[in-house]
Amino acid sequence: MQSQPQPGVPAPPPSPAAIRSQKKWGWLKGIGILSILVMLVGLSSPLVIRSRKKSDQTEAISNARQIGMALLEFDTEYGSFPDATTTESVRQATGSTLSMGTASSNDFFRQLLGAGMAGSEAMFYAKIDGTRKPDGVFEGPGEALKKGECGFTYFLGARYEDNAKRPLVVTAMIPGTDRFDRKRFDGKVVILSKDNTVTSYNIDKAGHVIFEGRNLMDPAHPVWDGHAPSIAWPE
Repeated sequence: MQSQPQPGVPAPPPSPAAIRSQKKWGWLKGIGILSILVMLVGLSSPLVIRSRKKSDQTEAISNARQIGMALLEFDTEYGSFPDATTTESVRQATGSTLSMGTASSNDFFRQLLGAGMAGSEAMFYAKIDGTRKPDGVFEGPGEALKKGECGFTYFLGARYEDNAKRPLVVTAMIPGTDRFDRKRFDGKVVILSKDNTVTSYNIDKAGHVIFEGRNLMDPAHPVWDGHAPSIAWPE
């Protein structure tokens, strides 16, 4: 029969082997917890990134729709979409002093602000390389749609009789090229068409969008009705 320790007698100290075992167990437990945390972070990071890209895409779609409404109103008022020929008409009709050049999409979209079809710079924002949220200041020369405040590329040359699916505005496009940026919006491009629909299309590895079986930016694509657009990229 095993004897019981007497009350009040302290337990003997743990042996060196027991101490080493306790330390080893504590170390293993810490490593296990750390490994689980690292694994969870690794699993959640792609989801967070994709969620952020989806949110950016949703914002771009919403803003493209607003641009579409402004463009349609402008076309009704001035007889065409913004181009080099409508600048003076806007100035005469409104007295606007906004800078309205012909070098970038910022220039042409300023006509929408000057004509009153757009009441805010915010609709021209899309989260692409080099952009920032507009500051909301657009009264006076040099203030409206400053560099980095516009994220949309504008395709000039649309006519009333053109294909309804002809693109008017897109994001994100690689500046100076006819290719699209796969790094944005989870590999998709946001396109506003002449019929005021906004659609997202997948971008292939070469930066092209295949629409109705062929490269959308092919000048011979039926969507352009025989006249390819002039491209105005954002500043």
